[in-house]
Amino acid sequence: MRTEHDLLGEMQIDDSAYYGVHTARALQNFNITGAPLHAALVEALVIIKKAAALTNRGIGALDGRIADAIVASCDEILSGALRDQFAVDCMQGGAGTSANMNANEVIANRAIELLGGRKGDYALVHPLDHVNLHQSTNDVFPTAVRIAAIRLLKPVAEKFAALQTALQEKEAEFSGVVKVGRTEMQDAVPVTLGQEFGAWAQAVSRDRWRLYKAEERLRQVNIGGTAVGTGINAPREYIFTVIERLRQLTGIGLARAEFMMDPTQNCDVFAEVSGLLKAAAVSLAKIAGDLRLLSSGPRAGFGEIVLPAVQAGSSIMPGKVNPVICEAVNQAAFQIMADDLAVTLASQAGQLELNAFLPLIAKALLEMLDLLDHILPLFIERCIKGIQANRENCSRKVSESYILATALTGLMGYDKASQVAALCLETGKTVREIVLERRLLDEKTLAEILKPERLTAPTAGKEKTKWEI
Repeated sequence: MRTEHDLLGEMQIDDSAYYGVHTARALQNFNITGAPLHAALVEALVIIKKAAALTNRGIGALDGRIADAIVASCDEILSGALRDQFAVDCMQGGAGTSANMNANEVIANRAIELLGGRKGDYALVHPLDHVNLHQSTNDVFPTAVRIAAIRLLKPVAEKFAALQTALQEKEAEFSGVVKVGRTEMQDAVPVTLGQEFGAWAQAVSRDRWRLYKAEERLRQVNIGGTAVGTGINAPREYIFTVIERLRQLTGIGLARAEFMMDPTQNCDVFAEVSGLLKAAAVSLAKIAGDLRLLSSGPRAGFGEIVLPAVQAGSSIMPGKVNPVICEAVNQAAFQIMADDLAVTLASQAGQLELNAFLPLIAKALLEMLDLLDHILPLFIERCIKGIQANRENCSRKVSESYILATALTGLMGYDKASQVAALCLETGKTVREIVLERRLLDEKTLAEILKPERLTAPTAGKEKTKWEI
């Protein structure tokens, strides 16, 4: 054991631990979720520390040997080492101070070892005086959240593009499958199954574009603003140089906020991006819900499509297969919507110069991105690509539907067409049978009117004629 101290006094730290007293107190205080900091957030914090060390060395504010040891320590962590030492709970008080101190201490103690010292010998490398030089939690943590979110956003946008493509492929495959449309869960005029997939693809296309553009909202950072965005204790040379280093290290087009107090205290950008993720989740939930309906049955439901069978559906009912992938998509979407509410509440709860609830914003926002990143490939590969059309069932339901009377309104008017529909419901006969029995149209004309392409696309109007039923 080694003895470390802070403002509150001394504390015993296990010799094997790379973290120090500040992290140890956080571990005592914040045993909340049992989940550590998100890996992308850890990487972002470490990259910021590396950028700061390089910048401070460059401006002569940090001894070269110390700076090199800090950089080497950061590189080891970025390669995957010491990740278990980032142990503080993702839910924590203090606006991210515990997360920032966790990074400072782990980096410092590994740097001490690289210089030949023993962990806790902060005369060699100090977590605050060296690793945290010219920084504050209040500019480091918000910047790290933005970097982490940007890094997760790009692959999510790409996976929405893949979903759009998969849906468009099904749109083409099912373009000739005419089926009953439905409004308010009641029969409506015919559509093609391909048109339904095409409508979903359009919604996903909008989500893809929104998320692609969302990165721009996150690029302005407040690094260099220190405690409240005024830049106190940070030299101007550092403030203007550290952002350049961050751009180089991340490959992201980050920009220093012109008014750094703004991103230090205001979190509306996170609420905006979260809202876009929620909108994407709404689209996914709608699509997954529709697929569950269209595949329901297969005998006692709609039964118009067949979803890939991925596992047995019941421990008691033999042969039952459930739409489990769609259900997983729905659950992920519901969680994303809930996370969006958490981001909204936390974003508006900031007070004056700082938002103390950034850890919750980070947790919820990064979880939303993770859920989308994981669920989208699953949805594409284990559901969308394997969907088959029940063409016979779709065709039969169209021919039996009284709603085909709608196609007659251009010829005989709404009232007369309604009488045809009513007779269908009363007798159980089809529109075709009623029209031909009562000689309202000849078979050739009726066949032309009820052509699939005429039923599912705009058609030229014709003059109405007087009809007697």
